[in-house]
Amino acid sequence: MTFTWTSHRFSGGALALDVANSVVLRFDAERRIDRYTDPVVLDTFAVAATRYCADRDLFGPLEPVVPQNRTVFLNLREATDRHFRAEALGHPSSEHLADLLDAASTIIRRYPISATPTPLDVATARSALVLATSSEPERLKICPNCQWLFLDRSRNRSRTWCDMTVCGNRAKASRHYQRQKKELTQ
Repeated sequence: MTFTWTSHRFSGGALALDVANSVVLRFDAERRIDRYTDPVVLDTFAVAATRYCADRDLFGPLEPVVPQNRTVFLNLREATDRHFRAEALGHPSSEHLADLLDAASTIIRRYPISATPTPLDVATARSALVLATSSEPERLKICPNCQWLFLDRSRNRSRTWCDMTVCGNRAKASRHYQRQKKELTQ
């Protein structure tokens, strides 16, 4: 099966969250899919992020992670997920923050500040640092459908789903199905 990055895959609102969300069904061992296990898919992520990522203007064109830096990049992805998931759940952890800062600094040390185009791993580290210093941590949420992390940038902070057209519609369809099923059994 061929995989294509679409705008839905970039509904996190920040590059660091979109990278963390590259693991689908993260907590379901039987159905978990790590999109980055295929090096081609990982390489095409940089091109897709340049096109779809919400904070793409901060980094400009992105280039793929070089093969020798992929392990460090994946460590950053996991540290990003752990830290921001704990934050979204209201359980901030100094240990998770320290892991995120260590992973980000390991990547940033490998490149000159003016690297152009920006390597994906550097842009992700910078995105995570910007997000970690955000003055509005209450905007960080977890989608109740897919468990992806996302930033709620709605004016009244009432957004529920990472993407209304995918997860929101699935939830609405499920509620409709349950109502119909209940009516048939009564």
